[in-house]
Amino acid sequence: MSTTTTTAVTPLTTQDAEILLSAARRAAEHAGVTVSVTVLDAGGHLLAFRRDDRAVLISGETSTRKAYTALQLNAPTADLVDLVKPDGPFHSLTTALDRPLLFIAGGLPVHRDGRLIGAIGVGGGAPEQDHGFATAAVEDLAAR
Repeated sequence: MSTTTTTAVTPLTTQDAEILLSAARRAAEHAGVTVSVTVLDAGGHLLAFRRDDRAVLISGETSTRKAYTALQLNAPTADLVDLVKPDGPFHSLTTALDRPLLFIAGGLPVHRDGRLIGAIGVGGGAPEQDHGFATAAVEDLAAR
């Protein structure tokens, strides 16, 4: 009989969420872009949200949907865009769930010790910018 040892991974904390939120906003501010940032825990529950004063209103919704999509599929939303196009293998995925997914760059899963612990979504800039801001945030958290 073999035994497998599992090591507990520290979940995403509110302090982690604030680090992610602040780092994404700093990156966006440096680029001169107003954004909304959403951080979800591994269960999809909201840990942090912030919409810059002048960010487009829809960015709040897009940042949340991007985070949710990245969490549910454990993949950057930027990597999923081509998969859901009409000729893509997962074209029906956009309408398959009760909660809407959003396949626009700007959502990233957050991992700790190789395990999924949450996700971040950024909305308000161009998709490539949002992806860059989310990436900067995840890298900042990993460096701590």
